[in-house]
Amino acid sequence: MGRRRSFSGDRASPALVGDDTGFAKQGRCSAGVQRQYTGTTGKITNCQIGVFLGYASSRGRAVLDRELYLPRDSWIASPERCTAAQIPEQVGFATKPQLLQAMIERALTAGVPFEWVTADAAYGDNGPLRCFLESHQIGYVLAVSRAHQITTGVGKVPPTSWPARFPRPDGSACHAAKAPKANDATTGP
Repeated sequence: MGRRRSFSGDRASPALVGDDTGFAKQGRCSAGVQRQYTGTTGKITNCQIGVFLGYASSRGRAVLDRELYLPRDSWIASPERCTAAQIPEQVGFATKPQLLQAMIERALTAGVPFEWVTADAAYGDNGPLRCFLESHQIGYVLAVSRAHQITTGVGKVPPTSWPARFPRPDGSACHAAKAPKANDATTGP
């Protein structure tokens, strides 16, 4: 699938936005519920995690797609628990980045016009997701953790070690933006 560019001019380029969120739960019968970290509460708590694909353009924003994250050990490895929660038998384990990739694939198949994808470090640290985006010539801005290693022409380096100045073809210096303390960003095609 080649990239199609359906938007141009002075309007902001439409983007797909990936993120997950937690839904606090008290019991253990709702599909996907277990004790796990959620940014919603900022701690490990009993919750479900949903992965969402949003769409943002100069004309507005919308949620395009969503997937429920089903933990491997407490759910997928327990067929009787999945059956009781009415999870179809053919549903297997998928990481959050794999769920996001599946939703991006559906957006491509549906012909959703977008220029790039953005997400936080939970997705930016995932090499297979970045490779998928690059193989489909999809531009991206993904945060990466400070410990993440980025492969450059000089080898693997953490994003915090990038030089503060980059030479321009005319020999003058271009100053790089300072990276945030918690996460840094990497970009794709």
